[in-house]
Amino acid sequence: MKPSEFRELSDEELETKEAELKDQLFKLRFQNAVGQLENTMRLTDIKRDLARIYTILKEREAE
Repeated sequence: MKPSEFRELSDEELETKEAELKDQLFKLRFQNAVGQLENTMRLTDIKRDLARIYTILKEREAE
């Protein structure tokens, strides 16, 4: 997802999205450890999306 798409979401939606991404990241890390993960780039994408969400939430908190 692009940062502009995250900025359009409300705080509640961002927190929901954060929980979903954390769950996905856990599952992907487990698959990677077992050796079943085909696309390792997905891990990086999810980590970036989480960082974007954290940044946007911190910006809104500072306002």
